Amino acid sequence: MRDDTPDEAHRARLSRVFDEDAELYDRARPGYPPGLFDDLAELAGTGPGCRVLEVGAGTGKATVPLAERGCRITAVELGAGMAAVARRQLAAFDAVEVVTADFETWPLPAEPFDAVVSATAFHWIDPAVRTTKSADALRPGGALAVVATLHVAGGTRDFFAEAQACYERFDPATRPGIRLPAAADIDTSAHAAEIARSGRFGPLAVRNHEWDLTYTTEQYLEVLRTYSGHRALPSAAREGLLACIAGLIDGGYGGRVTKRYLTQLRVSRAR
Repeated sequence: MRDDTPDEAHRARLSRVFDEDAELYDRARPGYPPGLFDDLAELAGTGPGCRVLEVGAGTGKATVPLAERGCRITAVELGAGMAAVARRQLAAFDAVEVVTADFETWPLPAEPFDAVVSATAFHWIDPAVRTTKSADALRPGGALAVVATLHVAGGTRDFFAEAQACYERFDPATRPGIRLPAAADIDTSAHAAEIARSGRFGPLAVRNHEWDLTYTTEQYLEVLRTYSGHRALPSAAREGLLACIAGLIDGGYGGRVTKRYLTQLRVSRAR
């Protein structure tokens, strides 16, 4: 049920489900901690006047803070509904263009970018294309900045352990006994290896931001309804799963649970 590590056999299909309810996605999904954008400015140079290509802009969760910092942004988003919400959110910023297209086939403009930024989206792009095309889009020394959003151990720990039984009951693909990893145990070696294999980038710099967000029962169910794996379940199984989780939150946790997020920034410079 993890959106950050999609099965390659289903990646292309699942990458399109977010557009089924763009308004729900925009309402339910969290944004990013302010410190992330401080790190982006430091490591990737995303300050005033920086030309940014954003890959997989979604509804503009990262685009708006970058625009507020004075970046000039071309934001590429596959989903027409998501792109429409992003345009509405970014209407006040003349230096932002939202393009409805898939990054893999979108023709790069002649002028290179100072930074390519992809927030909670890079893993949905074709692995055969994403790193090399990002390099092609950058000027020498430009930065590829990939933001990963991960659910890690913390928050209401007992609830997440108990919720595993709901997944095992309603999703037969669930491996039994799964537990959330500690933030310190998150492995970035696959991304580092992909960057190294391309031969187009220098060393990888990583910054981590752990933070907690508390949800009411309905707010948490709304978040779950935005996840690709949940949306892909047969409707009866999905509604059974959500009812099981709601029963846990209301029955054992007073109608509120806290989820711990790890927002991880991975930056490498083009050679």
